[in-house]
Amino acid sequence: MRSTYIVFLFFIFTLGCSKKNDIVTVVIPPTLVIVTPPVVLDTNLYKMMPFPMGASINVSLLKNSSIYNGLVTKEFNSVTAENAMKFGALHPSENTYNWVDADYIVSYAISNNKRIHGHTLNWYKSLPSWVTAFSGDSIAWESLLKSHIQNVVAHFKGKVASWDVVNEYFNSDGTVRNSIWVTKLGQDYIARCFQYAHQADPDALLFYNDFGQESSPAKRNAISNLINSFQTRGIPIQGIGMQFHINFNQTEANIMAAINFAKGTGLKVHISELDIAVNVAKIQGLVFTSAMASQQAEMYRSVVKAYNSIPKSQQFGITTWNVGDADSWIPAFQGAPDWPLPFDINYIRKPAYKAIIEGAK
Repeated sequence: MRSTYIVFLFFIFTLGCSKKNDIVTVVIPPTLVIVTPPVVLDTNLYKMMPFPMGASINVSLLKNSSIYNGLVTKEFNSVTAENAMKFGALHPSENTYNWVDADYIVSYAISNNKRIHGHTLNWYKSLPSWVTAFSGDSIAWESLLKSHIQNVVAHFKGKVASWDVVNEYFNSDGTVRNSIWVTKLGQDYIARCFQYAHQADPDALLFYNDFGQESSPAKRNAISNLINSFQTRGIPIQGIGMQFHINFNQTEANIMAAINFAKGTGLKVHISELDIAVNVAKIQGLVFTSAMASQQAEMYRSVVKAYNSIPKSQQFGITTWNVGDADSWIPAFQGAPDWPLPFDINYIRKPAYKAIIEGAK
């Protein structure tokens, strides 16, 4: 709400006369001046973007931090469960599914008119001990894989709009990762993951998600071959997820190489886990400076600008990997401080926030 202030100005002049000690004081009646402070326009990040803007969500913070909850509600129109939909969280024992946290996120998103992106149906990490110790034959392993995917997708059918079906199938050199799934079921198990998901919810958009596409031509080539194989065989796939866990010194050439590759697939493109680290050398005790904030902001601007060059029909959106710097996985992972997100530890907007908006113009 705008406020208007009324200020009365009194002008007092003292005039000296020719005679010593003769002083005349003149008081001019008050003048009414209307002062209206400048209007500061507030923003909702997603309303400033030409495509969906999302964040991955920590369910504990969503439940227990009103600041976190309010910021997610205000700034984003798409949400991804950071961990609550991974295998270990949802399916902790062979005959038990735990839907509580994932259902909470879905309910929150629906209540606040936010799109829900599911992450992830199949990954080589975050597996419960009953899976890593599973001793069945290939038929039993196939049943395990199929039942998990279809039970999860069916549970959220009509609510979760899209899924990262398989996450990080390839190594950085483009070879297939020798995961437990490949060991037990062979390399083509990935195709069946997409088929099982599609059978459970034909309307859900299905994505392949991976990191390092901005830095590894070999991985891009492997993903391209996978997509071409799927399309030739009629395996359903609608999108590609580029994680974009990058540093603030990443080159624009690498960013554009990844963007142009994804654009060339013809699929929907999701920058799915964006964060931009600044402590590349992993220096203990490093302090975040305004110069670092500016460099980081420039990289956010470059990423968004490059993404916005993709045809609108292919723009699925950009998702940051969590919300504020205090929530990021990077400091713990690298064992050193970092500040990779558009909001600081107090959820105050950093220069990166403005840069994201500017990059989309």
